[in-house]
Amino acid sequence: MSGDGKKDILAKDGAAGVAARPSSTGEIDNFIAQTRSVPAGMARSGRGQLIFALDATMSRQPAWDMAQTVQGRMFEAAAARGGLDVQLVYFRGFGECRASRFVAGGEGLAALMSKISVRGGETPIGKVLAHTREEAQAGPVGALIYIGDAMEENADRLCQQAGELALLGVKAFMFHEGDDLVARQCFQEIARITGGAYAAFDASAPGRLASLLAAAAAYASGGRAALADQARKGDAAAQLLLTQMRAGSQSP
Repeated sequence: MSGDGKKDILAKDGAAGVAARPSSTGEIDNFIAQTRSVPAGMARSGRGQLIFALDATMSRQPAWDMAQTVQGRMFEAAAARGGLDVQLVYFRGFGECRASRFVAGGEGLAALMSKISVRGGETPIGKVLAHTREEAQAGPVGALIYIGDAMEENADRLCQQAGELALLGVKAFMFHEGDDLVARQCFQEIARITGGAYAAFDASAPGRLASLLAAAAAYASGGRAALADQARKGDAAAQLLLTQMRAGSQSP
């Protein structure tokens, strides 16, 4: 971490490092600095921990405004549930991958989302998985939610990293925008290996993504019992995720 509390997830092969260059978006830097200045004892409260990671590269530009609004609602839902701390991770540009500290109920993260704009660049999913592993080694992380539309890395390497998350008890909920076949296959495998779930969504139907995010947040805050409770109430997204998680647990 740098002296002002900012943190980039930079290193090759997923290791974390100090920012090599500041972001040009001062408000984002300031918010991340503030969240990372929270004492560790407050950040690791013993409540449910959710890492929310998203692809903010240029390929998501057509649907970004819609997704940004819907993703912001997830933080509001998390706050309403209580007992859930949320960390925002996003990547964009070339080498920029940023993380906030865990904050209660995602407080302030919805506002941060509104300040993030997409930039052209690569999709370093491996950095997100490595960062999640490091956080899980520091303290329990109940779930990783990832939203993206592409995969440009070695799938075997990503699956190996998914296995490391599985050993730490982290479920990955991989939400796929679009219809890229390579991304779909890789996202499905990451979800299967970790015991999480995969779902695709269409930018023309924002309600589906909102429901998926709410269901995943329910799992992160209350475990499988909370997800099952939502499914019993007729929540189709919760039922979808629960069914996949059950199927994954029965896989050889």
